[in-house]
Amino acid sequence: MFSQHRPRGTPMTSPASPQPATTPDSTPTGSTPTAPVTVPATARLSGAVWLALAVVYVVWGSTYLAIRIAVETMPSFFSAAARFLTAGLLLLGYLLVRQGPAGLRVSGRQLASAALVGVLLLTGGNGLVVLGETSVPSGLAALLVAAVPLWMVVLTAFGGGERPKRAELAGVLLGLVGLGVLSAPAIGGSVEPLGVVLIICATLAWAAGSFASKKIPMPGNVLAASAYQMLAGGLCNVLIGLARGEQHGLDLGAVSGRSWLALGYLVLFGSLLAFTAYAWLLQSAPLTLVATYAYVNPVVAVLLGWLILAEPLTGPTLVGGSIVVVGVCLVVSVSRRPGSRSKPKATSARR
Repeated sequence: MFSQHRPRGTPMTSPASPQPATTPDSTPTGSTPTAPVTVPATARLSGAVWLALAVVYVVWGSTYLAIRIAVETMPSFFSAAARFLTAGLLLLGYLLVRQGPAGLRVSGRQLASAALVGVLLLTGGNGLVVLGETSVPSGLAALLVAAVPLWMVVLTAFGGGERPKRAELAGVLLGLVGLGVLSAPAIGGSVEPLGVVLIICATLAWAAGSFASKKIPMPGNVLAASAYQMLAGGLCNVLIGLARGEQHGLDLGAVSGRSWLALGYLVLFGSLLAFTAYAWLLQSAPLTLVATYAYVNPVVAVLLGWLILAEPLTGPTLVGGSIVVVGVCLVVSVSRRPGSRSKPKATSARR
């Protein structure tokens, strides 16, 4: 899951990116507002768009598997800290080379906002998922995480004053039924109940961070904001790891080679490559197409967990996961229709 959330602000456009014009004022559930941009018709989408979309589908879907492998021999919060601190420092270095110190310049308020969002997303969200996956199969974890857009509807209704549409409410109710079915193995004792609870709490934290990022002043440079989020979340993960005593008996020599490879994959592919592809897609492809990652990622995660780790495809997993995915489809399709949300306030990003 929670590979990287896009902070508020328009993502930077690569030199080869198509020039933007305007699209309907729709904002994806669980995402932050972006300035209206021009997107080509689906029939004219370039091969680069489909390649970037495939990266987001496969890489973000595969991060659940990588997390499960990493925590086989690594402490939960320390592994999450290593991932985000490394990725954040690499991103800061990239910005310094490409843009100089100006690319990292933010106000104190913006820095505090980025830190808050980073802690909610990458400690409360991703950190709890990592901890939960020590006892929950990666495919089941991904299906539980698919509920994030559903919580966003609830937060928007109560905290944003936006009345949800009937189809959105139906999607939320379907999602809750699906979560109940997915939780059945925990009730029956075949899956650790605490792990399921931790991952559900993680989805609430991720939704809260996503919601907060739309309401508080974030850095205009999307990559700088992301770097600060990763550093704040990584540092908080270190503190929680220390509080949990993960440093006691820690032996780096006992960490398996496949756990190190999984961590490297999470840093380079999950936190850097897939995020960059996602930010570029928001600038270059129809939003309705980009939003499909929310219900494709869990399917990829379930299949990879079954193929590589021999995780069982149980009845509750298949039925509950299907219900959750249908509920998310309802929410995403409705929330991205033209006029379904108020017009977002655009923020410009420094090149």
